[in-house]
Amino acid sequence: MDQFDFRLRKKRTFYYIGVSTRQSSIMRVFPRWAEYLNLDDPDFVGINCKIHADKQKYRKIVKFIKDDDNSLGALVTSHKIDLYEAAQDLFDEVGNFAQLLGEVSCISKSDKMLIGHAKDPITSGLAFDSFIPKNHWKDTGAEIFIIGAGGASLALTTYIMRELDPDNRPSKIYISNRSIPRLEKMEEIHKIINPGIEIEYFHHPNPEQNDEIVNNLIEGSLVINGTGLGKDAPGSPITDDAEFPQNGFAWDYNYRGDLVFLDQARAQAEEKDLHFEDGWIYFLHGWTRVIAEVFHIDIPIEGPKFEEISQIAVKAK
Repeated sequence: MDQFDFRLRKKRTFYYIGVSTRQSSIMRVFPRWAEYLNLDDPDFVGINCKIHADKQKYRKIVKFIKDDDNSLGALVTSHKIDLYEAAQDLFDEVGNFAQLLGEVSCISKSDKMLIGHAKDPITSGLAFDSFIPKNHWKDTGAEIFIIGAGGASLALTTYIMRELDPDNRPSKIYISNRSIPRLEKMEEIHKIINPGIEIEYFHHPNPEQNDEIVNNLIEGSLVINGTGLGKDAPGSPITDDAEFPQNGFAWDYNYRGDLVFLDQARAQAEEKDLHFEDGWIYFLHGWTRVIAEVFHIDIPIEGPKFEEISQIAVKAK
């Protein structure tokens, strides 16, 4: 694994804290974005850490960014919770979502203060709103079934519970996961923030168990693959026997890989009048919201400029 050089930076630098950053397409995409956004040619440096790295490693990284004037901030992927738990005291300010979720996905600076943010509730909400019609839940009374209780799913439910208009929320949310601990953590946080949405949690080790919920969803409902299956591991969290809801939605948080879940949705799209969506818009918002925060610039969340940013990424990746 690459070793990060902790010498002071000679140029303004933005960091990507991940596991195998060199292989990520963002290493090719960001320089093109930086040119388009007039960011004055910053360095973009990946910092690789093994999953659940030693706490001192996280602290050393955060302290380096804090103390080096040319280190502007970072996007954090797989280490959001571990980094927060190890280095929370090094931040001068921590946002409300970061405190609630116990994680940091964005590190920025303002007036020499080091700030920790949890951007996922915002970015997941932007992606969600990009394809769900306005007032859809109010008009239909539809439900949401989220398969997978990881960080992205927790972020989305946080957005739904905290940010959606009270009269435009899903009538019910179902959440399943292959292991119990993440379900329990999610339920703990939901007890704090849930405004009264009916919600059920299921321990479902097998995809056939998820089929049962999919097959009984109300018309217009949304089914989400939040498991990583199709990207991090082969397969889908449902079987080919699952019947998507009529006039419903299928969303995979992933945008690359062998997306079997989306293939299953695509096969029923015409018959069910089903809208299917991959994770590309989520990816764009995930990075652009952090870039906007770190570089203190305005980046639109829709419209022609956002489309240009998307096209730059498509061509560069």
